[in-house]
Amino acid sequence: MRRPALAAGALAAVLVVGGAAGWAGASAAGEEERALPVPAADSADAGFARDMAVHHQQAVEMSYVVRDRTDDEEVRRLAYDIAQTQANQRGMLLGWLDLWELPKVSADPPMTWMGMGDAAAGEDGALMPGMATDAEMERLGRLDGRQAEVFYLQLMTRHHRGGVHMAEGCVRACEVDTGKRLASGMVEGQESEIRLMAGMLKARGAAARS
Repeated sequence: MRRPALAAGALAAVLVVGGAAGWAGASAAGEEERALPVPAADSADAGFARDMAVHHQQAVEMSYVVRDRTDDEEVRRLAYDIAQTQANQRGMLLGWLDLWELPKVSADPPMTWMGMGDAAAGEDGALMPGMATDAEMERLGRLDGRQAEVFYLQLMTRHHRGGVHMAEGCVRACEVDTGKRLASGMVEGQESEIRLMAGMLKARGAAARS
């Protein structure tokens, strides 16, 4: 069993690598993006970038926690893939905010860009749809083996459903084509993983949580 310090180091490493990779992609498209109107700080484009970066950060954290709590290669492989994908996407989203010279933090509540500012924030750390609470994150860190696998798959299924909801909102409301394409890809990728996790839960005699 790996020590928590190693898990934290792995998490920090993937966030740095993901951020660098995302910024490289954003920089490569820099000239094209600069030719387009810069979205306003309160636009759907900026709101999606800020909120999804936070949403993704928790998915990366959950994935590295479960990799240290199970030896099951199927779950560890899925967790690694989710962590890598979402860390890279998070880096792109933050890179766009830098490119647009927009703040990464807003005074408005999360999900305001989707008209959900009054209802989105939950309790105990669940800031947006699908996000795990602080208590759920602590519980995941205490579980081992099959219990950790099932709880992670349940949490991540719910997390993905919230992410799909947000990404679909950007597909409808965002104006920057690059962001809309990324959001569309998120919908496709996370829906595919939801189906995969449903099968993994079934194989473990469990079901997704509401």
